[in-house]
Amino acid sequence: MNVAAVVTDPRLFSADGLIGLVFLVMFGLTLAGGVIAATADRLVRALAGVIVCFTGVAGFYYFLNSPFMAMMQILIYVGAICVTISFAIMLAAPEQKRKTGPTNVLSGPIGFLIAALVFGAMTALALRTEWPVFAKEAGGSVRDIGMHLLTTYSMVFELISIVLLIAIIGAIVIARGGRSRL
Repeated sequence: MNVAAVVTDPRLFSADGLIGLVFLVMFGLTLAGGVIAATADRLVRALAGVIVCFTGVAGFYYFLNSPFMAMMQILIYVGAICVTISFAIMLAAPEQKRKTGPTNVLSGPIGFLIAALVFGAMTALALRTEWPVFAKEAGGSVRDIGMHLLTTYSMVFELISIVLLIAIIGAIVIARGGRSRL
């Protein structure tokens, strides 16, 4: 493939080309975060991978014309869930031994086979499905999201606040006893 032809291709710099580029960036971000989370030796690095993966998923929501879901993804999963997991990691006892590999010899190939089957089935389903293109709705600005959070979705916003408060109180209660109590 000629790199110069790809760079000078006017379609790459068109709106469709940039949208495709943004989609590929979100895909790469999500995939990289998932790989980091699944293969990291340290829990903190795995948590960082989860945060990257959740951020990529939020990008997909925004890309799919759902800025509210993207904002909720960031608030709930990146904000609340990952903060709670980080508290759990900080309060847990230090790792005593290194992570060991699978004990059964067949677990790796069987896992790979199942993953390949699921990937093939999802790919076949995606290729056979007709994907309608919806007109882009106006909105999605910070002002619109703020108005929706304080009017239409105010109850959801308050429930998220309660979940965050419960997570913080739980972490304080656990931390009060120290690591020796765990």
